[in-house]
Amino acid sequence: MASVSDNVMKFFRSSSNRTAGPAVPQKLTRRSSGIGEISRLLNSEEGLCVLDMGATSASNIRFFTGKGHKIYSEDLLWSSLDPALRIQDSAGTSVLDSKKFLDENLVYPNAHFDVVLCWNLPDYMEESLVKPTIDRLWSVMKPGGFLLAFFHTRDASPDSTCYRYHVTDSDVLEMQEVKVAPPGRPASEKQSPRLQRVFNNRHIENLFRDFASIKFFLARDAIREVLVVR
Repeated sequence: MASVSDNVMKFFRSSSNRTAGPAVPQKLTRRSSGIGEISRLLNSEEGLCVLDMGATSASNIRFFTGKGHKIYSEDLLWSSLDPALRIQDSAGTSVLDSKKFLDENLVYPNAHFDVVLCWNLPDYMEESLVKPTIDRLWSVMKPGGFLLAFFHTRDASPDSTCYRYHVTDSDVLEMQEVKVAPPGRPASEKQSPRLQRVFNNRHIENLFRDFASIKFFLARDAIREVLVVR
């Protein structure tokens, strides 16, 4: 008859031979000075309208509606990949039709939003759409409204990970890697969007030249947070 000590030893030997299960992906978070400033606005006023430029986020919906505000979501990066937007210019080069894009997206009344969360959209969207999109956002924002955007610094590589940001606290964001497949293609073809360009400060200031003011926050992760006031 096997002793208790023998059974214990068998248990530990069998446990050590088991294959470990798949690792649970670690959630990445970052502090955001821009969200911190926007949170002060959210806490001081009621019934604000917020535009979240990304796929629907349950976390963001809870955060803003929990403070009594209304939130809208538009995933413009996904929309910009629509093959139907492709046309040929006079030289026969394939380009995106920015007019068609804006006819189908960001269709809101003028001066509708108090806060726009642009996130890293300008860095990943095709360049021909960036300025028309910012101009449309200026139109749908209220005077004095806030827009927050993230821009990579020159230290970033074209393969820098694209993230979707979820607000979890007054100045904390959870980061979720974004992978997309072009519309009409199978999910198996999902890949991370490629960084299109790196804006320098002068380019960013020019992009928002119609806004009333601009403020830069330099973070440690090769990201500049830009908070502009309409």
